[in-house]
Amino acid sequence: MSRAGSPWTLRDAVPDDHDALVRVWRRAVEATHDFLTAADVDGFEEQVHGILPRAAIRVACDPDDAAVVGFLGSRGGEVDMLFVDPDTHGRGAGTALLEEVAAHHAILTVDVNEQNPAARAWYRRRGFVEIGRSATDADGAPFPIVHLRRSTPP
Repeated sequence: MSRAGSPWTLRDAVPDDHDALVRVWRRAVEATHDFLTAADVDGFEEQVHGILPRAAIRVACDPDDAAVVGFLGSRGGEVDMLFVDPDTHGRGAGTALLEEVAAHHAILTVDVNEQNPAARAWYRRRGFVEIGRSATDADGAPFPIVHLRRSTPP
């Protein structure tokens, strides 16, 4: 199902998307998380493999060839993950996924790595404000997290 005004097809992820989602995740992380080592990325990838089958995931697909270009996982208005293939950055796939969630939730929250200034700026341009900070990530690793929130106009 496409979102009005978006060139992307948005749909629920299916089990056959798993490998494509992991590829998008890895390419996005390697392009934007330069503070991680290759071993860090490998370790997180193992976690992603375990999380994806249990998560509610929406994907953005290219309408021409149905290739997955991005995905968003959320629980209610809490965005747990949003990753877009770097070849697609700046073309609206992430915004389409985010705004689809916003259409159903007046308040959105997301946690972003402090060391990822591009993501922090991207969310800021979409109306998110900083509401807190944690010195470590959810696993206690030394990757500071910035907590963001957005109130969506009714």
